[in-house]
Amino acid sequence: MTGNTGNTGNTGNTGNTGNTGNTGNTGNLGGVGWFIADRVDLPFVTRLAPGGMNELGDLRRTPPASFGDRQWSANWYAWRVLHQLIANVPDWAATCDADGLFTDIRNALVADYNSQIDNLVLAARDERPDAMGLILSQDGEFFSDFLAVLTIRPGSHPQTWRVLNIASLIGSFAALYFKGKYDLPRPSQICPALLPPIPVPGHSSWPSGHATQAHLMKNCMLRIFAETATMPNPMPAADQIVWSADLTDLADEIARNREIAGLHYPGDSAGGARLADLLNTEILTTGAVPMFDRAVTLAAEEWQ
Repeated sequence: MTGNTGNTGNTGNTGNTGNTGNTGNTGNLGGVGWFIADRVDLPFVTRLAPGGMNELGDLRRTPPASFGDRQWSANWYAWRVLHQLIANVPDWAATCDADGLFTDIRNALVADYNSQIDNLVLAARDERPDAMGLILSQDGEFFSDFLAVLTIRPGSHPQTWRVLNIASLIGSFAALYFKGKYDLPRPSQICPALLPPIPVPGHSSWPSGHATQAHLMKNCMLRIFAETATMPNPMPAADQIVWSADLTDLADEIARNREIAGLHYPGDSAGGARLADLLNTEILTTGAVPMFDRAVTLAAEEWQ
């Protein structure tokens, strides 16, 4: 299930929540995938058998006590955090669904599809040509966009990379739950002439998975920066303001590009952003998911 081991830099971004992308890719450390072409006639392991040992060699390490947290690649570690969230916060969906604003966003969309379609028609006419590059690149993944804004790499900030993967997966999981529950039609099902330039994902419209993931990734980065306040070299408040503005703009852009493409209503984007806020403030509370708390703390240490 390791898939494209060569594309290890920007994997796992479920981005398009119906197509979980290369989440099976191993390593996640910067597009440097490799394979070992050992010799058939003289395998490396047999050459390590010194004289006097049996033909298979006796060089063995003491078995480690476990695989070890450090060995878990970011995308697979994220699944462990998701499992802990489900076990520790079983009412997460009901908590989010009870939020009045979350409900109001959905109700407003259902009550007036036409005005939102009008917005998308104007976007297709006025914005789509200029946005096409981003529409295409962000369809499959947008980890790259976050890494670029943060000026980091998976190898330079591995714990931060892990948190971004956690946020992406939890955002996708939560969005797909509500997509399944409410099953709202896609804009192009109402207005086929929107003619999205990329395949319409094979799941319902509300809330936007891209918006949920991008805003939760943003929220988690801001938690990381805030966590530095308890450390010897806290991030200056002025720097946090800059990061907050840049990352919010990025998350908004990622969501808006899906609207310009005709894939999502503005109400989908608003619902995704609200869901991301609820996951951040109501579900991933301190102590609720210890593995997540630990990941945030380790990531904060990278920003010292």
